[in-house]
Amino acid sequence: MKHYILLFLTSLLFISCGKETTSNRTKVNFGSDWTFTKDSTALNWEKVQLPHTAQVEPLIVNNQWQGDCWYQKKFDHPKTDDKVFLYFEGVMHEAWVWVNGELMTHHKGGYLPFTVDITDIVLPHDNTIIVKVNNQDNPQIPPGKTLKTLDFNYYGGIYRNVYLIQTNKTYITDAVHANKVNSGGILVNFNTIAKEKASGSVKIHVKNEDDKSKKVKASITFKNGSEAISFTTNEVTMEPNSNASLSQSVEILNPKLWGIENPNLYEVEVHLIADSKTIDSQTIQTGIRKAELKADGFYLNDEKVFINGTNRHQEYPYIGYALSDEANYRDAVKIKNAGFDFVRMSHYPQTESFMKACDELGLLVMNCISGWQFTGDEKFIENSYQEIRDLARRDRNHPSVVFWEVSLNESDMKEPYMKKANEILRGELPYANIYTAGWIDNPNYDLYIPARQHGKAPEYWNNYEKENRKIFIAEYGDWEYYAQNAGFNQTSYSNLKEEERTSRQLRAFGEKRLLQQAFNYQEAFNSNLKGKHTIGQANWLMFDYNRGYADDIESSGISDIFRIPKFAHYFYQSQRSPKVKLNEKLVSGPVIHIASYWNEKSPLDVTVFSNCEEVAFYVNDILISRQKPTISPFSNELPHPPFVFSIPKFEKGTLRAEGFINGKKVAEHSVKSANEPSKIVVSYDESTVKINPDFPDVVFVYATITDANGNLVSDATTEITFSIEGTDVELVGQNPFPAEAGMATILVRTTTFKKGIKIKATAKGLKEATLELKP
Repeated sequence: MKHYILLFLTSLLFISCGKETTSNRTKVNFGSDWTFTKDSTALNWEKVQLPHTAQVEPLIVNNQWQGDCWYQKKFDHPKTDDKVFLYFEGVMHEAWVWVNGELMTHHKGGYLPFTVDITDIVLPHDNTIIVKVNNQDNPQIPPGKTLKTLDFNYYGGIYRNVYLIQTNKTYITDAVHANKVNSGGILVNFNTIAKEKASGSVKIHVKNEDDKSKKVKASITFKNGSEAISFTTNEVTMEPNSNASLSQSVEILNPKLWGIENPNLYEVEVHLIADSKTIDSQTIQTGIRKAELKADGFYLNDEKVFINGTNRHQEYPYIGYALSDEANYRDAVKIKNAGFDFVRMSHYPQTESFMKACDELGLLVMNCISGWQFTGDEKFIENSYQEIRDLARRDRNHPSVVFWEVSLNESDMKEPYMKKANEILRGELPYANIYTAGWIDNPNYDLYIPARQHGKAPEYWNNYEKENRKIFIAEYGDWEYYAQNAGFNQTSYSNLKEEERTSRQLRAFGEKRLLQQAFNYQEAFNSNLKGKHTIGQANWLMFDYNRGYADDIESSGISDIFRIPKFAHYFYQSQRSPKVKLNEKLVSGPVIHIASYWNEKSPLDVTVFSNCEEVAFYVNDILISRQKPTISPFSNELPHPPFVFSIPKFEKGTLRAEGFINGKKVAEHSVKSANEPSKIVVSYDESTVKINPDFPDVVFVYATITDANGNLVSDATTEITFSIEGTDVELVGQNPFPAEAGMATILVRTTTFKKGIKIKATAKGLKEATLELKP
């Protein structure tokens, strides 16, 4: 009787809990009810949910945990004749998976998915999954470099989602698992794209693991809103234990093109049909867009675009890589809101939810394999080649991906490696609109992507003269200001700090140094625009992060590690045209920001970042001047140079800036001098994405110290204590935490979000504050 009850409850699980169901296919989020230990002999294992980090680290990670850890999950499964798979989105970075005591796979590589076929081992009840995970240094697994010499960290654990997938025995394969060149799963490609018509093909890889032959065909439907265009492939006879590829030419009239401002997407529904019945189906999301490298630049949908972007590491404070899908999506929103239309996935493949966000938000992507200043032995090279294959297969349908960085970043790649890496990518994607990128100026690559510091000051790459070659400045704004072009031996300069030069500025370092950082980025941006062969740029970088080799946070981000913007953030935001109108939830149109806290220490030359034609600037409602942008040798190429206003003397009160276009006021921003600290204001960041009600999520909560009137006290360092009330929720991070530039931050991690949460922030001498979050 007990087993019948378990089967019934498990059936309910498949019906209600994180499940995608289409025909005979179900996909269940398998992240709940795991146990975890670092000692496999321990009697009591900790209960955890996925995504999970093997160890919560301090804010500054100077001795990151490495070693073996173990995960276990027990589950029941309805008796079925179907195929059953476990799908792991990412495990860092070596994984052994046992099911019911049998070793099913040993996977190497921490940044891409793998699938485990458990069909022949799964039982109707009492199943046990055990996963051993190891993230110790391994020179054969890319990126291969030892953590103590690496410029980023690889945090251990099952840090991305796990799913249980059930299909018919005749089914559409997973592209990575199928491991077939230019095949596997669903592959969509449009080779002719115009406003009037787009034509291409859809390939569907099918396996028949039944003991009977099957006559199969596929129905394919492209959906965009109310529009639906359908196609049907020819029927193919599949013998038992065989595989086949179903191909279909497709043509869409007046396609809705995917672009930076209007990222139109199509849902592609594929139904596998046998004996007039749908036996399997999948839906993917893709876009139709035309990306071209031409003699005079980069074109998207036949319009020339200078690409303005950034770099991103997938790290959060404390929890490392174990971000929720929503947290990854929020990062993409922040990148778009900062004025960027491009992100380089430095220096490894990033999670599927972040890729999805780039598609939906209109962020162009440079997809990267794992690598940084390291080239290993033959086994390393073999694993790197496989990573190229897996990356192409996972991400080939993403319209956001315009460049494939099949290059070991800043590594001494040899000619055979570069040649083979490009051959592999082109074999997987043998299409005209596929472009490879490499940091070495080598003809195997379509695009040369040096970092700015790889060139000589002061010209850097402005005088690059190869007529048949385009360059993209893949990193700029940090290293050339940090070590004066000291080269790649960064560990030799790990303690170098030049306050008047470096772009590595924490928010705590104060107004003058944050302005210096913003000016560095402005100067480099302006310089990059002088290169006639430069098609775009990506600054280093979006968010502060931890490194394996350093005992401080790498602080060249235009936002800090808690995602709080620095002044440089607003410089970049101002470089987008005011004519651009994005989704109403995103920041676009006219913008203006005064880069000052306006206190006794503030510079009297006040910088205002704006994309307006004119700005009127007031001190305590007295007009200082109304002027056009300030043009100098460091701003004369910018789309929207900053405005600089000279104030005769400091007067406590209010700075106000009004932006005008065509003589009409279109934007306004004000900053008020703060009085004595009086109270705390608590807020949280959802960046247009609500907290997930059903699965684990993590959000930043900010406690801001203000005066009695609610003005930020920018030099406050008071220690703030956080507390929380609610179910399925916890605080993660240093607590109490001293305010940095007037703000203290903690992470709130939810398991589910079905009931309200109360977060309280208290500090000595300040009025406490409570934030209530309701589902």
